[in-house]
Amino acid sequence: MISGKKLEVLKDVSFRIEEGEFIAIIGPSGSGKSTLLAISAGLDRPDDGEIILDGVPLLKKDEDELAKLRGEKIGFIFQNFQLIKSLNALENVSLPLVLNSKLSSIQIKDRALAWLEKVSMRERAFNFPGQLSGGEEQRIAIARSFIHNPKLLFADEPTANLDKKNGEKVMNLLVELNQKTSSTLIVVIHDRSVAELADRILEMSDGRIVKEIFGKKAHSLRGSKISSAEKKTHQNPPLQKEKFPGRNDEIQIIDPIRIARLSIQKKFRVADRICDCDRNRLRYRNTRLSGRVKSLHFKGSA
Repeated sequence: MISGKKLEVLKDVSFRIEEGEFIAIIGPSGSGKSTLLAISAGLDRPDDGEIILDGVPLLKKDEDELAKLRGEKIGFIFQNFQLIKSLNALENVSLPLVLNSKLSSIQIKDRALAWLEKVSMRERAFNFPGQLSGGEEQRIAIARSFIHNPKLLFADEPTANLDKKNGEKVMNLLVELNQKTSSTLIVVIHDRSVAELADRILEMSDGRIVKEIFGKKAHSLRGSKISSAEKKTHQNPPLQKEKFPGRNDEIQIIDPIRIARLSIQKKFRVADRICDCDRNRLRYRNTRLSGRVKSLHFKGSA
Protein backbone atom coordinates (compact mmCIF):
# COMPACT_ATOMS: atom_id res chain seq x y z
CA MET A 1 0.00 0.00 0.00
CA ILE A 2 1.32 3.45 -0.95
CA SER A 3 -0.70 6.51 0.14
CA GLY A 4 -3.70 4.23 0.69
CA LYS A 5 -3.50 2.79 -2.82
CA LYS A 6 -2.82 -0.85 -3.55
CA LEU A 7 0.32 -1.32 -5.65
CA GLU A 8 0.54 -4.32 -7.98
CA VAL A 9 4.23 -5.24 -7.88
CA LEU A 10 4.04 -8.61 -9.68
CA LYS A 11 1.59 -9.42 -12.47
CA ASP A 12 0.77 -12.92 -13.71
CA VAL A 13 4.23 -14.28 -12.91
CA SER A 14 4.64 -18.03 -13.38
CA PHE A 15 7.78 -20.14 -13.77
CA ARG A 16 9.20 -23.56 -12.90
CA ILE A 17 12.72 -24.32 -11.71
CA GLU A 18 14.38 -27.74 -11.88
CA GLU A 19 16.71 -29.17 -9.26
CA GLY A 20 20.30 -28.03 -9.68
CA GLU A 21 19.52 -25.19 -12.11
CA PHE A 22 21.23 -21.82 -12.00
CA ILE A 23 18.64 -19.13 -12.73
CA ALA A 24 19.45 -15.44 -13.21
CA ILE A 25 16.74 -12.79 -12.82
CA ILE A 26 17.50 -9.52 -14.60
CA GLY A 27 15.64 -6.30 -15.30
CA PRO A 28 15.62 -2.57 -14.54
CA SER A 29 15.23 -1.15 -11.04
CA GLY A 30 11.65 -1.42 -9.82
CA SER A 31 10.77 -4.27 -12.18
CA GLY A 32 9.96 -6.64 -9.30
CA LYS A 33 13.13 -8.76 -9.18
CA SER A 34 13.76 -8.62 -5.44
CA THR A 35 10.04 -8.95 -4.66
CA LEU A 36 9.87 -12.09 -6.78
CA LEU A 37 12.89 -13.47 -4.94
CA ALA A 38 11.41 -12.71 -1.51
CA ILE A 39 8.06 -14.30 -2.39
CA SER A 40 9.72 -17.37 -3.92
CA ALA A 41 11.73 -17.83 -0.71
CA GLY A 42 8.67 -17.54 1.50
CA LEU A 43 9.86 -14.28 3.08
CA ASP A 44 6.85 -12.37 1.72
CA ARG A 45 3.35 -13.58 0.93
CA PRO A 46 1.57 -12.72 -2.32
CA ASP A 47 -2.10 -11.71 -2.30
CA ASP A 48 -2.88 -14.49 -4.76
CA GLY A 49 -1.26 -17.52 -6.37
CA GLU A 50 0.84 -20.37 -4.98
CA ILE A 51 4.46 -21.35 -4.40
CA ILE A 52 5.32 -25.04 -4.41
CA LEU A 53 8.61 -26.51 -3.17
CA ASP A 54 9.10 -30.26 -3.60
CA GLY A 55 5.35 -30.64 -4.01
CA VAL A 56 4.62 -28.73 -0.79
CA PRO A 57 2.49 -25.52 -1.03
CA LEU A 58 4.44 -22.95 0.97
CA LEU A 59 1.53 -20.54 1.41
CA LYS A 60 -0.40 -23.12 3.44
CA LYS A 61 2.30 -23.09 6.11
CA ASP A 62 2.26 -20.73 9.08
CA GLU A 63 5.22 -18.50 9.92
CA ASP A 64 6.81 -20.99 12.32
CA GLU A 65 6.59 -23.78 9.74
CA LEU A 66 8.04 -21.50 7.06
CA ALA A 67 10.90 -20.49 9.35
CA LYS A 68 11.70 -24.16 9.99
CA LEU A 69 11.58 -24.96 6.27
CA ARG A 70 13.86 -22.03 5.43
CA GLY A 71 16.32 -23.17 8.08
CA GLU A 72 16.42 -26.69 6.63
CA LYS A 73 16.05 -26.28 2.86
CA ILE A 74 16.74 -22.68 1.84
CA GLY A 75 19.87 -20.54 1.86
CA PHE A 76 20.23 -16.77 1.39
CA ILE A 77 22.99 -14.47 0.17
CA PHE A 78 22.45 -10.72 0.47
CA GLN A 79 24.24 -7.79 -1.15
CA ASN A 80 25.11 -6.35 2.28
CA PHE A 81 26.37 -9.73 3.53
CA GLN A 82 24.24 -9.78 6.74
CA LEU A 83 27.02 -11.14 8.92
CA ILE A 84 26.65 -10.74 12.68
CA LYS A 85 29.35 -8.28 13.69
CA SER A 86 29.84 -9.75 17.18
CA LEU A 87 30.57 -13.24 15.80
CA ASN A 88 33.77 -14.30 14.09
CA ALA A 89 33.80 -15.94 10.65
CA LEU A 90 33.64 -19.48 12.05
CA GLU A 91 30.69 -18.61 14.29
CA ASN A 92 28.83 -16.85 11.46
CA VAL A 93 29.21 -19.86 9.16
CA SER A 94 28.15 -22.24 11.95
CA LEU A 95 24.96 -20.34 12.76
CA PRO A 96 22.48 -22.24 10.50
CA LEU A 97 23.55 -25.56 12.02
CA VAL A 98 23.53 -24.19 15.57
CA LEU A 99 19.93 -23.05 15.08
CA ASN A 100 18.53 -25.88 12.96
CA SER A 101 20.48 -29.09 13.41
CA LYS A 102 21.07 -31.79 16.00
CA LEU A 103 24.79 -32.02 15.29
CA SER A 104 27.26 -31.78 18.15
CA SER A 105 29.34 -28.64 18.58
CA ILE A 106 32.42 -30.50 17.35
CA GLN A 107 30.60 -31.71 14.23
CA ILE A 108 29.33 -28.20 13.53
CA LYS A 109 32.81 -26.72 13.94
CA ASP A 110 34.35 -29.33 11.62
CA ARG A 111 31.73 -28.71 8.94
CA ALA A 112 32.09 -24.93 9.25
CA LEU A 113 35.87 -25.17 8.90
CA ALA A 114 35.43 -27.40 5.85
CA TRP A 115 33.19 -24.80 4.22
CA LEU A 116 35.60 -22.00 5.09
CA GLU A 117 38.24 -24.07 3.31
CA LYS A 118 36.00 -24.40 0.24
CA VAL A 119 35.67 -20.62 -0.04
CA SER A 120 39.40 -20.08 0.68
CA MET A 121 38.73 -18.40 4.03
CA ARG A 122 39.86 -20.96 6.60
CA GLU A 123 42.81 -18.83 7.67
CA ARG A 124 40.33 -16.06 8.54
CA ALA A 125 38.14 -18.30 10.72
CA PHE A 126 38.67 -16.25 13.88
CA ASN A 127 38.48 -12.82 12.30
CA PHE A 128 35.42 -10.65 12.84
CA PRO A 129 33.48 -9.00 9.97
CA GLY A 130 35.05 -5.62 10.73
CA GLN A 131 38.46 -7.14 10.02
CA LEU A 132 37.47 -8.47 6.58
CA SER A 133 37.19 -6.90 3.14
CA GLY A 134 33.85 -6.84 1.32
CA GLY A 135 34.87 -9.76 -0.88
CA GLU A 136 35.95 -11.76 2.17
CA GLU A 137 32.69 -11.00 3.96
CA GLN A 138 30.69 -12.24 0.97
CA ARG A 139 32.74 -15.46 0.86
CA ILE A 140 31.88 -16.02 4.53
CA ALA A 141 28.22 -15.37 3.72
CA ILE A 142 28.37 -17.89 0.87
CA ALA A 143 29.86 -20.55 3.14
CA ARG A 144 27.12 -19.87 5.69
CA SER A 145 24.42 -20.21 3.03
CA PHE A 146 25.70 -23.60 1.81
CA ILE A 147 26.62 -25.23 5.13
CA HIS A 148 23.22 -26.89 5.70
CA ASN A 149 23.04 -28.26 2.12
CA PRO A 150 20.01 -26.22 1.05
CA LYS A 151 17.83 -27.35 -1.84
CA LEU A 152 17.35 -23.73 -2.88
CA LEU A 153 19.78 -20.86 -2.64
CA PHE A 154 18.60 -17.29 -3.22
CA ALA A 155 21.09 -14.49 -3.87
CA ASP A 156 19.90 -10.88 -4.12
CA GLU A 157 22.50 -8.78 -5.98
CA PRO A 158 25.42 -10.64 -4.33
CA THR A 159 28.05 -8.53 -6.15
CA ALA A 160 26.39 -5.11 -5.86
CA ASN A 161 28.66 -3.89 -3.04
CA LEU A 162 31.85 -5.34 -4.49
CA ASP A 163 34.36 -4.02 -6.99
CA LYS A 164 34.57 -5.73 -10.37
CA LYS A 165 37.44 -8.06 -9.44
CA ASN A 166 35.83 -9.29 -6.22
CA GLY A 167 32.44 -9.48 -7.92
CA GLU A 168 33.87 -11.82 -10.54
CA LYS A 169 35.48 -13.98 -7.86
CA VAL A 170 32.21 -14.25 -5.95
CA MET A 171 30.20 -15.19 -9.05
CA ASN A 172 32.77 -17.77 -10.12
CA LEU A 173 32.60 -19.25 -6.63
CA LEU A 174 28.80 -19.45 -6.77
CA VAL A 175 28.91 -21.12 -10.20
CA GLU A 176 31.50 -23.62 -8.97
CA LEU A 177 29.49 -24.51 -5.86
CA ASN A 178 26.28 -24.79 -7.91
CA GLN A 179 28.06 -27.30 -10.16
CA LYS A 180 29.50 -29.29 -7.25
CA THR A 181 26.32 -29.47 -5.14
CA SER A 182 22.70 -30.29 -5.89
CA SER A 183 21.53 -26.87 -4.69
CA THR A 184 19.39 -24.83 -7.07
CA LEU A 185 20.74 -21.28 -7.41
CA ILE A 186 18.47 -18.28 -8.09
CA VAL A 187 20.29 -14.96 -8.43
CA VAL A 188 18.96 -11.44 -8.91
CA ILE A 189 21.67 -9.62 -10.83
CA HIS A 190 21.95 -6.26 -12.60
CA ASP A 191 24.89 -7.17 -14.83
CA ARG A 192 23.86 -9.02 -18.01
CA SER A 193 27.40 -10.24 -18.62
CA VAL A 194 27.30 -11.98 -15.22
CA ALA A 195 23.83 -13.35 -15.93
CA GLU A 196 25.29 -15.16 -18.95
CA LEU A 197 26.77 -17.72 -16.56
CA ALA A 198 23.27 -19.00 -15.75
CA ASP A 199 21.48 -21.99 -17.27
CA ARG A 200 18.41 -19.84 -17.75
CA ILE A 201 17.65 -16.11 -17.59
CA LEU A 202 14.33 -14.58 -16.58
CA GLU A 203 14.06 -10.97 -17.72
CA MET A 204 11.57 -8.79 -15.86
CA SER A 205 9.89 -5.49 -16.68
CA ASP A 206 7.01 -3.74 -14.91
CA GLY A 207 6.31 -6.71 -12.63
CA ARG A 208 6.19 -9.32 -15.39
CA ILE A 209 8.57 -11.91 -16.79
CA VAL A 210 8.84 -10.60 -20.34
CA LYS A 211 11.52 -12.92 -21.64
CA GLU A 212 12.85 -16.37 -20.74
CA ILE A 213 16.19 -17.26 -22.31
CA PHE A 214 17.35 -20.88 -22.31
CA GLY A 215 20.63 -22.64 -22.89
CA LYS A 216 22.80 -21.28 -25.67
CA LYS A 217 20.74 -18.07 -25.94
CA ALA A 218 21.44 -17.29 -22.32
CA HIS A 219 25.15 -17.37 -23.02
CA SER A 220 25.03 -15.34 -26.22
CA LEU A 221 23.41 -12.15 -24.91
CA ARG A 222 26.67 -10.29 -25.32
CA GLY A 223 28.75 -12.63 -27.43
CA SER A 224 29.82 -14.87 -24.55
CA LYS A 225 31.95 -17.81 -25.59
CA ILE A 226 30.12 -20.16 -23.22
CA SER A 227 27.29 -22.23 -24.68
CA SER A 228 24.96 -24.34 -22.56
CA ALA A 229 23.81 -27.82 -23.53
CA GLU A 230 20.30 -28.93 -22.71
CA LYS A 231 19.83 -30.69 -19.39
CA LYS A 232 20.33 -34.46 -19.27
CA THR A 233 16.79 -34.83 -17.95
CA HIS A 234 15.36 -34.03 -21.39
CA GLN A 235 14.19 -36.98 -23.44
CA ASN A 236 16.86 -37.83 -25.98
CA PRO A 237 15.88 -37.93 -29.65
CA PRO A 238 17.03 -40.86 -31.84
CA LEU A 239 20.79 -40.99 -32.26
CA GLN A 240 22.47 -40.43 -35.61
CA LYS A 241 25.70 -42.35 -36.05
CA GLU A 242 28.46 -40.51 -37.90
CA LYS A 243 32.18 -40.90 -38.42
CA PHE A 244 34.46 -38.11 -37.30
CA PRO A 245 36.96 -37.24 -40.06
CA GLY A 246 40.42 -38.66 -39.37
CA ARG A 247 39.34 -40.84 -36.43
CA ASN A 248 38.20 -44.42 -36.13
CA ASP A 249 36.18 -43.76 -33.00
CA GLU A 250 32.46 -43.73 -33.62
CA ILE A 251 30.65 -40.57 -32.57
CA GLN A 252 26.95 -40.52 -31.83
CA ILE A 253 25.45 -37.09 -32.45
CA ILE A 254 22.14 -35.71 -31.20
CA ASP A 255 21.67 -32.80 -33.58
CA PRO A 256 18.48 -31.20 -32.16
CA ILE A 257 20.06 -30.35 -28.82
CA ARG A 258 23.69 -30.42 -29.89
CA ILE A 259 24.93 -32.91 -27.36
CA ALA A 260 27.81 -35.10 -28.51
CA ARG A 261 28.22 -38.58 -27.13
CA LEU A 262 31.68 -39.96 -27.76
CA SER A 263 31.90 -43.74 -27.94
CA ILE A 264 35.44 -44.43 -26.78
CA GLN A 265 36.19 -47.77 -25.13
CA LYS A 266 32.46 -48.28 -24.63
CA LYS A 267 32.29 -45.37 -22.15
CA PHE A 268 29.75 -42.58 -22.59
CA ARG A 269 29.69 -39.12 -21.08
CA VAL A 270 27.07 -36.47 -21.78
CA ALA A 271 28.15 -32.84 -21.49
CA ASP A 272 26.40 -30.60 -19.00
CA ARG A 273 27.98 -27.60 -20.70
CA ILE A 274 29.46 -27.22 -24.16
CA CYS A 275 32.37 -24.81 -24.41
CA ASP A 276 32.89 -23.04 -27.73
CA CYS A 277 36.60 -22.21 -27.78
CA ASP A 278 38.40 -19.87 -30.14
CA ARG A 279 41.27 -22.29 -30.68
CA ASN A 280 41.29 -26.07 -31.18
CA ARG A 281 37.59 -25.90 -31.98
CA LEU A 282 36.08 -29.20 -33.06
CA ARG A 283 33.35 -29.02 -35.68
CA TYR A 284 31.59 -31.61 -37.79
CA ARG A 285 28.98 -30.29 -40.21
CA ASN A 286 26.98 -27.80 -38.11
CA THR A 287 27.59 -29.52 -34.76
CA ARG A 288 30.15 -28.41 -32.19
CA LEU A 289 31.92 -31.21 -30.37
CA SER A 290 33.59 -30.52 -27.06
CA GLY A 291 34.75 -32.16 -23.89
CA ARG A 292 33.04 -31.81 -20.54
CA VAL A 293 33.61 -28.45 -18.90
CA LYS A 294 34.33 -29.00 -15.21
CA SER A 295 34.20 -25.35 -14.22
CA LEU A 296 33.24 -21.96 -15.64
CA HIS A 297 35.09 -18.76 -14.83
CA PHE A 298 33.68 -15.32 -15.53
CA LYS A 299 36.27 -13.01 -17.08
CA GLY A 300 34.04 -10.11 -18.07
CA SER A 301 31.90 -9.50 -21.11
CA ALA A 302 33.25 -9.80 -24.64
